[in-house]
Amino acid sequence: MTKSSATSKKVNPAEESFTALVIDAIQDIKGKHIVQIDLRKIADAPARYFIICEGESSTQIRAIASNVVRRAREEMGVRANHSEGQQSARWVVVDFFDVVLHVFDKATRHYYDLENLWEDGHFTEFQNI
Repeated sequence: MTKSSATSKKVNPAEESFTALVIDAIQDIKGKHIVQIDLRKIADAPARYFIICEGESSTQIRAIASNVVRRAREEMGVRANHSEGQQSARWVVVDFFDVVLHVFDKATRHYYDLENLWEDGHFTEFQNI
């Protein structure tokens, strides 16, 4: 697993802008423990990036996912391909094709441990705001 700060290697400007918007939208709603995993060097990865964070309640988890979807649409004209998990709000997934957002509660994130599953990716951690 490779870790870095938020100022690490550059990516395609469109990808960089979109992932930055997703991170900012998460931080708007005070999402915690934000990690971006660059999966581009992993054969057969389901996306180019995973962005993973936690919310402290089902209300906050839904709000984070909704804010990301709204801002992506309004600010970049990007619509989510698919979203699920809003009902239980323990793990909400929003698929933007190249970027997949995972918003977890703490216990569910620990249980599924996506960071360990995709440990060959390049990790960038973002500060809690």
